[in-house]
Amino acid sequence: MDPFLIKAIQLLLSLSILIVLHELGHFIPAKIFKTRVEKFFLFFDVKFALFKKKIGDTVYGIGWLPLGGYVKISGMIDESMDREQMAQEPKPWEFRSKPRWQRLIIMLGGVTVNLLLGFFIYMIVLFVWGSSFITPEDMPRGFAVAEEFKEFGFEDGDRILAVNGEDFLYGREDINRHLFMRDVRRVTVLRQNGEEETIEIPEEIGTRMFQEGVMQPFVPIQNAVLDSVVAGRAAAIAGLQKGDSLISFNKQEIGYWHDLAPLSQDAKNKEVEIVFKRGDEIMSTTVTPDEEGLLGVTSKGDFNIQKREYGLAESITEGFEYGYWTLHDYVAQFKYVFTAKGATQVGGFGAIGGLFPDAWNWQGFWLTTALLSIILAFMNILPIPALDGGHVVFLMYELVTGRKPNEKFMEYAQLVGFFIIIALVLFANGNDVYRWLFE
Repeated sequence: MDPFLIKAIQLLLSLSILIVLHELGHFIPAKIFKTRVEKFFLFFDVKFALFKKKIGDTVYGIGWLPLGGYVKISGMIDESMDREQMAQEPKPWEFRSKPRWQRLIIMLGGVTVNLLLGFFIYMIVLFVWGSSFITPEDMPRGFAVAEEFKEFGFEDGDRILAVNGEDFLYGREDINRHLFMRDVRRVTVLRQNGEEETIEIPEEIGTRMFQEGVMQPFVPIQNAVLDSVVAGRAAAIAGLQKGDSLISFNKQEIGYWHDLAPLSQDAKNKEVEIVFKRGDEIMSTTVTPDEEGLLGVTSKGDFNIQKREYGLAESITEGFEYGYWTLHDYVAQFKYVFTAKGATQVGGFGAIGGLFPDAWNWQGFWLTTALLSIILAFMNILPIPALDGGHVVFLMYELVTGRKPNEKFMEYAQLVGFFIIIALVLFANGNDVYRWLFE
């Protein structure tokens, strides 16, 4: 099956799960507090629905526009802008008639479910599949180091022993992510001559990495031997096969695997020659990296990958820690969105779909779904009218002051928030289209 189609199916399935559970987070407490829910929809039913059925007071359905979902709660100012209902006297079953604490729980329900779901999925993934890691002893060649980081004292071939004094296992953690999004003050490395050295890291290293575009300063040194070739992608179309050993790319020698990425990035959508060894024969072909500069290949790691399995109790604690740091890292890098460079890197559904594996892989699918669930929780709690966070802000104002915001003000705020969200969606997906056409 075509990798694009596989990614699209995974994206649709993942979003469907996340949207339904998010809306259930609002729906269930609303029902508990005897608040009428008029609609419960997966996707938006603009003008018409693919399916709908009324059960009790609620119409359940599936819309045709896969940009989200919603529950319409009686007596609540939301994207439906039902002025006729709001102009009538409040009914006992309406949202606006309920105590403030109940309304707050209803509004926080979706975010809470998404956050807990992400943590829960990480726990299950660790329990079922465990985690893989590589010790410094298993990586005899160490890391290839970007030139920008050599000025701090790092050298090609360094093996990372500890970060901030704590043992570091590559694979379970990513040194590049640590440097970019966490407070790394010192890194202890093992040199190729067997000596240990602790290197001090400058403050605001993450900002410097972002500004200089050095997002992967450490890359494992490994032989340029293909471990897998994804069907339908550039390498497969060119005839490359698993086990091929790369020799040169666009007439540039490839000594190790990390030499390939920058050469491929420089040849986006260009046909170039690639020379490789298959068995005892030297061969060549032409290959055209895609718009992201990728070939659709993975390397055959020439180091020992170890695996750790978790019992139920361990998977709970480790999964919680995994979820915590995933949320922490996403929040930490969110500030870059408000920079000129960061804004150009914002992605829409195309970028989200790209997070999923090229071939169907349940572990990869669930890890990506957990990440999206945590991102969805964070994005929804932002204080933007029309999002859950906007409603929470108005409820907090009411709790503090004892007064409800003016309904006309709420309507205008809802409209402004709605247009902000639409603008962000169009901008993000416009970035996807631009990258597809011009990069």
